[in-house]
Amino acid sequence: MRSVRLFGITIHNVDMEEALRVILEDWMAREGEKHFVTTPNVDHLVKLQRDPGFREVYAHASLVVADGMPVVWASRLLGRPLKERVTGADLMQKICERAALERRSVFLLGGRSGVAARAVDNLQRRLPALKIAGFHSPPLGFESDEAESRRMCERVNAAKPDILFVALGAPKQEKWLYRYLSDLQFKAALCVGAAIDFEAGVVRRAPRWMHGAGMEWLWRLFQDPRRLWRRYLVEDTAFFGLCWRELASRDSAAVKRPIA
Repeated sequence: MRSVRLFGITIHNVDMEEALRVILEDWMAREGEKHFVTTPNVDHLVKLQRDPGFREVYAHASLVVADGMPVVWASRLLGRPLKERVTGADLMQKICERAALERRSVFLLGGRSGVAARAVDNLQRRLPALKIAGFHSPPLGFESDEAESRRMCERVNAAKPDILFVALGAPKQEKWLYRYLSDLQFKAALCVGAAIDFEAGVVRRAPRWMHGAGMEWLWRLFQDPRRLWRRYLVEDTAFFGLCWRELASRDSAAVKRPIA
C-alpha cells in the first residue's frame, strides 16, 4: 500500500474501497494473522505528539486511514495529498454490510451500558444476515482493571469473531487493543471511536454536507459541549502549530536540497 509520512506517523493513502479490500479480502485470507486499524483525526494527531505509548500503537498498526477532512486538507497543503477521508464510523458501516453478504462475524466492544445492545438491535434490523458474534460494554476504569480486561478478552475469544470493533474512546481503545493483542482472537480489529454510539442512535452524526466541509466537530460540540469544548476549542488548536511545523520542515528541506 502507498503511504505518506505526516505529523510523525505513517498514513496509508487509500480510499474506502481499497481499505475494504485490504481488510475483507487480503486479511481474511491469511490464516493465523491478526491485523488492526487506527483512524487518526485532528485530536489523535495532537495527542500523538505528547504520548509515546500512543505513538507506539500507531507504529504497529496494519492500516492507518485519515478520519477527518482537516487531515486530508493538511496533506494537500503539505504536498503529500491523501486520496480521501476514511472514517471509523463509515468503515464499520461498510464492513458490516459486506460481512452480512460474506457471512463474516463481528463483535462490538464498547459503548455505555445498554448502548451496544441497541446498536446490535439496529444492525440486525437493517442487516438480518449479519452474524453478530457478541457485544460487551465494559465499565468505566476498565483500562486500569486487569481482571476486567481479562474478562473482556475472554468474551471476545469465546465469540471467535472475524472482525472486532473497538469503540472505547481514544487513546484508550488503541492502547487497550495493543496491550492485549496477543491475548485476543480475531482476524481484523478496528478502533472506531463513537461508531457504536452512532449505530445505536444515542449520538446523531452530522449531516453529510458537514462531513465534506470539515465541520463535523462543530456538530459534535453542539451536541455535547460540556465534555467536548476543551478538546475542540483548546487542545486541538495545537493542530495549526503542527501544520506550520510540517510546512516549515518541508520548506527547509527544499532549501537545503542541492541543485542537480
